[in-house]
This record gives sequence, structure tokens and C-alpha cells, in this order.
Amino acid sequence: MTCVDDDQGFPDAIEGRVAVVGVCASGKTVLVEKLRALGYDARACAQEHSYVPHMWRLLVRPQILVYLEASLEIVQQRGRTFFDTAYLQEQRHRLRHARAHCDIRVNTDDLDEEEVLGVVIRTLKENFHLVA
Repeated sequence: MTCVDDDQGFPDAIEGRVAVVGVCASGKTVLVEKLRALGYDARACAQEHSYVPHMWRLLVRPQILVYLEASLEIVQQRGRTFFDTAYLQEQRHRLRHARAHCDIRVNTDDLDEEEVLGVVIRTLKENFHLVA
């Protein structure tokens, strides 16, 4: 699938907005809730269900894109027992554009919710000078 050039055809990013994408059960909802509770303008984007590779840019318009990854074993432990390798691979395929353009990438397999939040907040502050 061909997409529009990255610098053309997209609405401007909203300053300070953080979008979170990732496979199902990677921790998107929890991370967004925790970031919002701290005052960040954070939004989850269900990119893993869309065939539009740049949907995250069109709908959420983030300044910063966070990509959360999780393995099949962890996704199944988190309640998605019906997931198999093919289904997870399809989600990763749909997320390829977001993964290629993310500003922060976190593998959540060995981290609890607070650790994921800590990694993201530290990176937002240190690399992007973004404070809630």
C-alpha cells in the first residue's frame, strides 16, 4: 500500500499531544489513562485494527507517537487467549507505519504499568521537554 509522503497531506500535529499505538493488550488504554491523570494530552489510537497505515496522523494528530509492543505469550496472559501468531502478525503489519514513525518504543513484556509509565514520562521529559 502506498501512502502520502510523510511531510505532505497531513493535518498539523497538535503541540503537546501524545498518541499511543500498539498491539492489543500491550497496555495502550492503561498508559493513556495514567498520562491523562497526570495532565498530558494523551490519546489511544486503535491503529492495529485499521488498514489505513497513517490513521494515527489523521485522527489523533500527535506531536509524539508512542509505540507499545508485547509478545504473543504476554498478550495471551493478559486475556487475549484466542490470539495466535498469525493474528498478532496481522496487527503488527497494520502497525508498521506507526512503528516506523514512532518517537518512543517500549516493549511492555517485562514491565508493569508503573514501569511503562515511568519509561514514557522520562523520555517525554528528557528527549522532548514535554511536561504535563
